[in-house]
Parts: sequence; C-alpha cells; structure tokens
Amino acid sequence: MSTVSRFKREEVKAGKRAFSMSRTTIETAFYGNNVERMIDLKKAYEMARASTGTVTVDMPVYKPEEIGIPDGAKILLFNDGETVGRFAGARVILGEKGVDETAMAAVIREAVYNSRYKKMYHTEAYIGLDEDFIIKANLLIPKDYENTLYTWLLNFQYINPFYDEMYAKSKPVGDEPDIYIFSDPDYTHPKFPNGLAYFDPEHNCACLLGMRYFGEHKKGTLTLAWGIANRNGYASCHGGLKRMVRKDGAAHVLGVFGLSGSGKSTLTHAKHAGKYDVTVLHDDAYIISSENGSTVAMEPSYFDKTQDYPLTSEDNKFLVTVQNCGVTLDEAGNKVIVTEDIRNGNGRAIKSKLWAPNRVDKLEEPINSIVWLMKDHALPPVLKLESPALASVMGACLATKRSTAEKLAEGVDKDALVFEPYANPFRTYPLVQDYEKFKYLFEHRGVSCYIINTGHFLDAKIPKEASIAIIEAIVDGTADFKDFGPLSEFKTFDVEGFVPNFGDKEYKNLVKKQIEGRIAYVESLEEAKGGRDALPAEAKEALRKVAAKL
Repeated sequence: MSTVSRFKREEVKAGKRAFSMSRTTIETAFYGNNVERMIDLKKAYEMARASTGTVTVDMPVYKPEEIGIPDGAKILLFNDGETVGRFAGARVILGEKGVDETAMAAVIREAVYNSRYKKMYHTEAYIGLDEDFIIKANLLIPKDYENTLYTWLLNFQYINPFYDEMYAKSKPVGDEPDIYIFSDPDYTHPKFPNGLAYFDPEHNCACLLGMRYFGEHKKGTLTLAWGIANRNGYASCHGGLKRMVRKDGAAHVLGVFGLSGSGKSTLTHAKHAGKYDVTVLHDDAYIISSENGSTVAMEPSYFDKTQDYPLTSEDNKFLVTVQNCGVTLDEAGNKVIVTEDIRNGNGRAIKSKLWAPNRVDKLEEPINSIVWLMKDHALPPVLKLESPALASVMGACLATKRSTAEKLAEGVDKDALVFEPYANPFRTYPLVQDYEKFKYLFEHRGVSCYIINTGHFLDAKIPKEASIAIIEAIVDGTADFKDFGPLSEFKTFDVEGFVPNFGDKEYKNLVKKQIEGRIAYVESLEEAKGGRDALPAEAKEALRKVAAKL
C-alpha cells in the first residue's frame, strides 16, 4: 500500500483528504528556501557525529554496511536534558472534544514562521516493510538535531533502491496522503509550556514543539501510520509477534501486547532453549490483516531500553545510537557507555535489525493467539478468555502500571494501576474501532485470547521464566485449563507458587473489585472526550456477567 505524494491540480482543494488547515500549514514549511532535503543515511551518520554535543563512543557498530551506514561507523550517544520520556499531557488530537483547529493552526503558523530563521532538514522514510503495507513519511527538523534525524532514519526504513521498488509495486491506499511531521524541539508556545504534540490524524500530519525526546518522534510517526492502517483493514498493534515451530512441524503465531516495561520484548525475543524454530516479526509495532490474519512489521530496528543491558552484555554489540545514558573511560582509555539507568530512568538505544537473526518483515500464516500482558495483582499468571466480546473488552481494559518511558504530570501516582486499551496510548481514532477489529479476529478468524500477568500475583513477583513457560504450554497444547474459580468465562491452570484461592473471601473480593474497576473504566469512556471512545453495550455487559458471579 502506498500513499499519495503528488496531486492533480484539480484535486488541490478543500474537502480532499490531503488538505486541511493543519495539513496545509505543516506541509508548506517543507518547501521553504531554508530547507535542505537530506535522505542519505551515510551522510546523516556523518552529520550526527559532527553535531554539537554528540559523543562518538569507542564501540563499533556491528556490520554497519549491512544496515546502510559507513564502514567503521561508531555508536553515537546524544543526551536530552530534564525530560527523558514521553509526555502524554502534550498530546492534542484534532477530532477530540474541545480541540479547535483554527486555534491550533495559529500556534503552528507561529512555529513555522519562527523556523524561517533556522536551517531545516527534510528527510523521508518508509513505514511498513511489505508490498501489502508500505507508506511514506516526511520529517522536518532544525539543524543541531541531526541525531534525531539520523535515529529516525534508523528506526524506520531509510530510502534505498530495494524499498523504492517495493513501494512502487505496492497497492495504493485509496486517497491517503504521505505523512508530514514538523518538529522544532527548541520552540515552545505560551499555551503549551511543557511542549506540544499535535495530530491531525485524518490528514496524516503532526506538529511537535518543545519535544526533544526521540520517542516523541518515533511514536508520533507511528501514531499516524497506525491510523492509516486502521482505516484500511488492519488492526494496529503495539506489541511483539513471533512464530514458533515445534519439532513436529506445527507452527503457532503468537502476539503479545504490552506497554514499555511489561515484558513484551523479553517474551518476543525469548529463545526457549532451542525447543522451537522461532521467527520474530517485531517487538513493538506491527499490524494484523482483518482479511487473512497475516502480519506486517512497521519498522526494521528496535528502540529498546538499556536498563537491563550492562556494558558487558553481548546484546550491546547491536547498538547503533544511544540516548540518555552515560559515558566513561575503560581501562584502555576508550569511551564506553554507562547503561542500567544510572544517569536517569529510561535510557534508550536503537538496536539494528541484526539483533534478531531470525527476523522477518511479514508472516503470511494467520495469527493464532493474542496475549494481553497485564500487571494486576488479582490475576494469576495466566487466564484464557472464552468469549470474543470479553476477550476484546479485557484488551480494552488492559491493566498495567506507569513506566519510566513516560513523563508524568505533577500529582500523578506512578504506582497506581492504570488502564491502557490494547497497550496503545497512541491511538488517534475512536476506541470502538480497535474493539471491533480484535473482536472480529477472535470471533471470525478463530484467534485465541490469553492474559499473562507479568507483574505480581498478590505480593509475589511472577518471574519471566514462568511467563515463558506459560507461552510454551500454550504452543505445545499441554496446558490443562480449568475454570478460574466460579468464573467459567475465564480458564486458568496452576503455576506453582501462584495458585488462586477463591475460598479466601478477601481474595474473591479483590478479584471482584478489579472487575468492577474495569466496569467503571468502560462507563467512564461514555463521558470522556465527549464519548468518542465509548464501547458497545455488549462490552460492559460481558464484564457485568463476570462480576455477578463473585
């Protein structure tokens, strides 16, 4: 699927999908005489290396020529200041209640006007890595943010002849225009002193102001790409997906959905001690076809936390750029990175595609299982959900805790249980569209649904080894599922040390409280954002049937 870059003159008018007040203001900035087009990845590396504040670490990039950068390239480190994570409070989405495009366009116009005093770089990349889904994105960013430009090109697919040919052969996506993102990390507006991430999702454009953190650029781009996928027959997924082939040749395609810190990367890349032939699609961003259940990766690389990778970790040889980590000198006087979140929380790095040697960009086989990764101390390590409506609404009520990848507003309790539908805080379209797409997969494509609790069960931490063993039992078909106490809608099997006891009234009440919390959350959606994210009545009813048995 390709997007539209050029338009016939008679199509250039209000009312066409490509043209709105926001889109026209943002795209026009790309054509100024202070703009230099820069899509060459090798040149981007040299520019980032020479950019003020960059640390060229004395650690070589592994097989640089295979990922498109110069032979002999070194890992580049660039650090932000106070903010080292995403800030949800900066997101403003056109179409949500109270968002006035006329007022927002004035803010954008002022930012664009001020950019005339700067040299700006215009770069391009592809999002989606198969002829079934490949679209074009454009980023405009000021000089001195060459590291952001370089990392953006590494995170997505930089322009080259192979992908140019793929894009040319791909099927057009109706009248969807290319993605355009204007970014000025130094510009802040009085109305948005903590930054602005503004999206006009219907016209595939965004404006990022005062946002230095690379994750805002990555997820801002994916926000728009996922919206395009959603409008064109795909379920948009923030999670990991892998194919596991047993010794008898039976294959199982399994997707895990979870926020940063939920274990989605760990479970996606688990090796399973060689029990299976494992193929990884991606650990963060992919889409599922409603038509045939096939899956396509959105990105080639991995934007991974460095917290669990000390300097001596073998995985670090796949690093290409590093953000918000330290540097020190080793015994030979070489500059090396200091990871493990010593400098600050949420240290990050781009790892090349070579990190997963068993990586593919598309899986033709239809997905078999979807796993909601949750952190809810009332839940046992695993639950199987029998009803399509219940399976989908539990995904819409995915419970977790805040991660260090987020900058939280003042007064927000970082330890409080929160609900993040389908582990995707980047949605720009009504929630019901995700609900219906996942329900369709469960109801009509025969996809199984599970919850794996990767947090605590009561007071006991569930180890990652237990979660990996649960996945293996699902794939092998050896799990002996039984009713979850009085709840036949949920099935579970015993995991040693984590067995629920419904004979304990306190525990039973805890489970009821957590289900009722989900009911209250679904009810809150009927009022929030003017009801834009309200779910069908059947969703709340599925939860009420469960609560009534407790």
